Amino acid sequence: MKLVRYQRGSAVRLGVIDGESIVDLLDAAPMGTTPAMLAALSDMTLLIAQGEEGLHTVRNAIASSRRNSATRSPLAGARLKAPLQPTLILCSGENYWDHRDEKPEVTRKDPEFFLKTPLGVIGPDEEILRDERVTKKLDYETELLVVIGKGGRHIPAASALRHVYGYSIMNDVTARDRQVTLRPDGTSVYNLGPGKNFDTCAPIGPWIVTHDEVIEPQMLQLRTYVNGELRQSNSTAKMIWSCARLIEFFSTFVTLTPGVVISTGTPGGTAWGTDPELGGKKPMRKDVVAAGGYLQAGDEVVCEIEYLGRLRNRVVAA
Repeated sequence: MKLVRYQRGSAVRLGVIDGESIVDLLDAAPMGTTPAMLAALSDMTLLIAQGEEGLHTVRNAIASSRRNSATRSPLAGARLKAPLQPTLILCSGENYWDHRDEKPEVTRKDPEFFLKTPLGVIGPDEEILRDERVTKKLDYETELLVVIGKGGRHIPAASALRHVYGYSIMNDVTARDRQVTLRPDGTSVYNLGPGKNFDTCAPIGPWIVTHDEVIEPQMLQLRTYVNGELRQSNSTAKMIWSCARLIEFFSTFVTLTPGVVISTGTPGGTAWGTDPELGGKKPMRKDVVAAGGYLQAGDEVVCEIEYLGRLRNRVVAA
């Protein structure tokens, strides 16, 4: 199933995609739905916490909506919001070899660990702000986003995917000139706090695809288009650390709870890879277009992952 948050009048509602329609979950809630479940049908984090019981209610809502067209509205033209407001955004960078190869050399035995602020979350078709007081080197990073459904601590990789509610897409928008500084000897200093955290730094969407529809998260094609040019093209099969391994890793440090998300890193093809001022090393690939520079006002970025859809955002001047 594809779960969404969408704008209806002045309210943000929860829905599920059925064909070319959005089924409003509150409108289509079956008779006898408990007050606790009704509350969950208006808050994505609460719905995620309901687990399989919540998904069963959503399936019943779809069935109910097919008998009552008033509970449905066209998907075309709907104003989708970010499918959830995460309680925490855990991020792992340097998770594809071709991204490592396009930037200054790093030595790392464990996954990279940084956070993005949920205050930076925006949804599909919302605007990415290019604020020159923050950065002149604004970059894109298409990433598979793992949505935690079942909480836990010290989760072993062998059972980690049982804790996944679903998957989405995140554009890990990055201020490269805040993230990295080169030393005279060619080594680099990373500052992931300011490089990764600012307004509109985390577009997410267009929906959450529930885990039952993604049989193998390590076999998904991933692409990024900027103004129609293919900039990134890879597969989650090429991740250094799998989704299961990242869940194991992050749950070592914090108890994962429903609504926490894990962003799993981006492949090569970023604008950073073509920037010698920051140690970029232009990729030698013929199947993608090397970036001619960083994102500018007016650019359109489309992040695409197989089975998960397309996340589109336009860059505007702050």
